[in-house]
Amino acid sequence: MARMLSNFGKSLLRRRALNDSGEESQFARCLSTLDLIALGVGSTLGAGVYVLAGEVAREKAGPAIVLCFLIAALSSMLAGLCYAEFGARVPKTGSAYLYSYVTVGEIWAFITGWNLILSYVIGTASVARAWSSTFDNLVEQKISGFFKAFMSMKVPGGVLAEYPDLFALILILLLTGLLAFGVSESALVNKIFTGINLVVLGFVIISGFVKGDTTNWNLTEENYIHFINESNGSRTLQVKEEFGAGGFAPFGFSGVLSGAATCFYAFVGFDCIATTSEEAKNPMRSIPIGIVASLLICFFAYFGVSAALTLMMPYYQLDTQSPLPEAFTYVGWAPARYIVAVGSLCALSTSLLGSMFPMPRVIYAMAEDGLLFRILSRINRRTKTPLLATIASGIVAALMAFLFDLAALVDLMSIGTLLAYSLVAICVLILRYQPGTLNSPSQTEKLVELVEGEKVAVNGVDSGDEYDDAPLKEPFTVKLLFCPSGKNPTKTSGNIVYATTAIISVLITLLCAILANCLPKLLAGHPGVLVPCVILTLLCVVCVIIIWRQPESKEALTFKVPLLPWLPLFSVFVNIYLMMQLDMSTWLRFTVWMLIGFAIYFFYGIRNSSEAANRSSPRKYEPALQTKSPIYTGAPGDSDMEAGSSP
Repeated sequence: MARMLSNFGKSLLRRRALNDSGEESQFARCLSTLDLIALGVGSTLGAGVYVLAGEVAREKAGPAIVLCFLIAALSSMLAGLCYAEFGARVPKTGSAYLYSYVTVGEIWAFITGWNLILSYVIGTASVARAWSSTFDNLVEQKISGFFKAFMSMKVPGGVLAEYPDLFALILILLLTGLLAFGVSESALVNKIFTGINLVVLGFVIISGFVKGDTTNWNLTEENYIHFINESNGSRTLQVKEEFGAGGFAPFGFSGVLSGAATCFYAFVGFDCIATTSEEAKNPMRSIPIGIVASLLICFFAYFGVSAALTLMMPYYQLDTQSPLPEAFTYVGWAPARYIVAVGSLCALSTSLLGSMFPMPRVIYAMAEDGLLFRILSRINRRTKTPLLATIASGIVAALMAFLFDLAALVDLMSIGTLLAYSLVAICVLILRYQPGTLNSPSQTEKLVELVEGEKVAVNGVDSGDEYDDAPLKEPFTVKLLFCPSGKNPTKTSGNIVYATTAIISVLITLLCAILANCLPKLLAGHPGVLVPCVILTLLCVVCVIIIWRQPESKEALTFKVPLLPWLPLFSVFVNIYLMMQLDMSTWLRFTVWMLIGFAIYFFYGIRNSSEAANRSSPRKYEPALQTKSPIYTGAPGDSDMEAGSSP
């Protein structure tokens, strides 16, 4: 019985080995660095830039919204840097799913992939409905009026929408066809729409600084009272709720932090770049550059628009639904609302394409590994796209947009995205302290960039002698926690980091749960909350010191996350804290979705996994091992889980 449980546990934590079979990618390597930047900007810089700035400035931060976007951008950059390092390490399709698979095991990879699929499906459907709603507003609600009159769906429970959104369904199916047709065509359309969006945002920013007034960043209570008096009784005086304390940060530091948490989600979307590893010409260089550059461009756009908006109009007069058209009307440029509408539709189009693009690629990666139905991993020979996965995911998203009210489901996107961010940060931390390398030198040199028909080798392995010999085996002692035996990672030091990272992840989760639910008591100095927080913080500090003391891998990469172990762990803390802010109904829906996923995994995936087949047929598997370097040894006592050893 104990042996059966042990084997079952090992099968859950088996990791995928990246073999060097010499196979060319089935995808078309046609995406340049510019294509990836445009994909990341288009996916991230959605319609939120036209709406979110007004909502946060009005209700949470005032002119200090520029600080909200700065804090949110720095927090997002933590996750972005972790994705960038993995993009340099793992040139395979799959994003956070694959990163988890090669580092922390199959069950965690399935959980990540399954939730990414949910995030992309809900994201696609909700953006499609937003596109339909925006267009409907331009034609004065004639489309929604027609459907409400003739196709109304009055079903109790709030699950189904008021009317079936035929416009959103057609839009998703059209983009599904575009994605199925080819990657280069999709990238071209995305670049055009992203370019138009950036031009419109540039116009908004310049207009704001031209027509803006710096006194709107230093308003007093007299200004607010004067505005209320001029409203002829249409508005009531609500100094605390609407005006706050005035000045640059009218709602204080707490308002800035609350606004930053909301603005964090405005930077979600860059991870779609990580799914293009097998379609980028040079993924080990393009993906890190694409992720960092797209986040920087998005930050400057959000920062500029929010600054322009609060300069043009007092924050307490902003319209939370359509702030930019109202702001232009306020400064006497009412016709500019049509320019804003064009930019908004282009932003929604690129955001829709950005959420649809990675979805079939994650499904393809999971199906290819056997965790989902293998038929979904078929690649069309002519278009070189995962055709069945694209069509299946497009149909599901189209039906959701057609029938469902997605307002209650949008928070589910956050769980999937934040979980993926956290696991990628954890994986980066673990791998940087492991002996060996994910890719053997022979494999790395085969990654090429096609430049005008010529193949250019990309070498990503250090010339040092760290990997010439097998990792040193040494017995574990408590002294090794703080005083490692050498400068190069060993199996023991790798296991120490693996176990310590698992422990600190649990400690951070407990700390975030307390902070999210008992923050007022903590600020009031309640000992029942303060003492556990202090203990958990001290234990986290000890774990960080243990990890920091271990020798770091000297593997040469095109990009490395700086400030280890602090930066990845802080990213994990931010992500888990935001997850703990979600309400109970969201977690219940998440539980239902995970039960469906576990049913698929335990009845199909665990038995059909490619890794399970490889381990059950050693003769077939052993030759592949001879061309691999070890990923790392994993948890203590998990020696048969190793990916391989150097010859």
